[in-house]
Amino acid sequence: MNRRLYDKLIFEHSRAGRHGYSLPRNSFDRHIDELPQSCRRAEAPALPEVDEPTVVRHYTNSSTNNFGVDTGFYPLGSCTMKYNPKINDALAASRSIATLHPMQPADTVQGALTIYWELQRALSEIGGMAEFTLNPFAGAHGELTGLLVIKAYHLSRQNAGRDTVLVPDSAHGTNPASAAVAGFKVVEVKSLPDGTVDVDDLRSKLNDSVAAMMMTNPNTVGMFEKNIPEIARLVHDAGGLMYYDGANLNPMLGVARPGDMGFDVMHINLHKTFSTPHGGGGPGAGPVGVRKGLECFLPNPRVVKKTDGTFDVICEDSSLGRISGWLGNFTVYVRALAYILGLGAENIAKVGPLATLNANYVLNRLKDVYELPIPGPCKHEFVFDGLKDKSTGVTTLNVAKRLLDFGFHAPTIYFPLLFHESLMIEPTETESRETLDSFIEAMRRIADEATNDPETVKNAPHDTPVSHPDDTEAALHPVTTWQDLCAAQNS
Repeated sequence: MNRRLYDKLIFEHSRAGRHGYSLPRNSFDRHIDELPQSCRRAEAPALPEVDEPTVVRHYTNSSTNNFGVDTGFYPLGSCTMKYNPKINDALAASRSIATLHPMQPADTVQGALTIYWELQRALSEIGGMAEFTLNPFAGAHGELTGLLVIKAYHLSRQNAGRDTVLVPDSAHGTNPASAAVAGFKVVEVKSLPDGTVDVDDLRSKLNDSVAAMMMTNPNTVGMFEKNIPEIARLVHDAGGLMYYDGANLNPMLGVARPGDMGFDVMHINLHKTFSTPHGGGGPGAGPVGVRKGLECFLPNPRVVKKTDGTFDVICEDSSLGRISGWLGNFTVYVRALAYILGLGAENIAKVGPLATLNANYVLNRLKDVYELPIPGPCKHEFVFDGLKDKSTGVTTLNVAKRLLDFGFHAPTIYFPLLFHESLMIEPTETESRETLDSFIEAMRRIADEATNDPETVKNAPHDTPVSHPDDTEAALHPVTTWQDLCAAQNS
């Protein structure tokens, strides 16, 4: 453990008898104990005893060790870490929104239901779908929901034998996982050298057991699947449905719609495309859209607009059932709708082209020193296969760690699995040319160091709170509690 980080640990500052709080007495009856004696611990918990300033300083100092899109460039390929406008956060935190309860009668929350309805309509228009559900809590949860819609569709047609989902070998790892959780068998479809789906391999795997094919377009290596009309035709002719993984929807905004490409079901990662907070175990959202004819299978409950113009929440017998506690993460939807309305149709149409422009700018400025396995223009992201000069043994992991010293978050590394030294970069449309130039300069300097001073790169990072940890030791023997940390320090 680096001493600079250890010095900030709150438990090191614990002193017996110090307190940073004072709980009020019971205001109803002073003779009643706050907690019955029978429910109290025999011994006090082993917690730090600290004053309030120490607590505040500890967490403030700890926060400075966190890296996020608000503190610097975050070129995390596949994850689309774009800036979250603060006005959207302010709207979501307003009292009239944050204090609503999901069990309130519909006539008391017409404003909230209007937000749900308007977002459903906006996403349907953007995706080329007939209807959306906002119930799923995350992208992977959306995948599972979409696959359950597909299962419900086939069962309604007495096609229980359709138990197979086709997944490209370049797919996100959640695709085969979600299909397996939904009860499907997974069959892999090979890719061509240019990263797109091998249509001939697909043909060989189409039969009466195929329920669906899962794809994202552009695909995981940032290439547009130019054969998508033929792929959709083949899958539909075989009786299957097309599922669109919306992780890479961002570069399609203003350019193309999944529904127009032939997809029947899709999910959208709101945090990737519509600039809502990104994960951390929540607050996520993975709305699922369907083409006309599949709306009846969407999960309960649903927001509908009545003939008098008001809104209601209903449950339908044809639905696949519930997949979440209620109607999803409402404040995330507030942010997404604010983002869409703030841009308007004319500016949303600029998102995809600008994201593509930024990605190709970075690609062309670096392809002479980093190995580009798939030549030609990309869409929103691209993948290098490590450094061109690999003679000194500097790996993609070394490059990623060294990049931290220059104040940038590392790109996605070792994914996709198509290349041994994958370095996946996605700049998004929200980054300026000045930021991109600084990133390019840092990447070029690292490439130069890798050739002329490789040990500097191999021993990076040098200027972070924790410098060059032993990755294997950290995985095999993680320190997960403050007691373990103190014991390790004292040993």
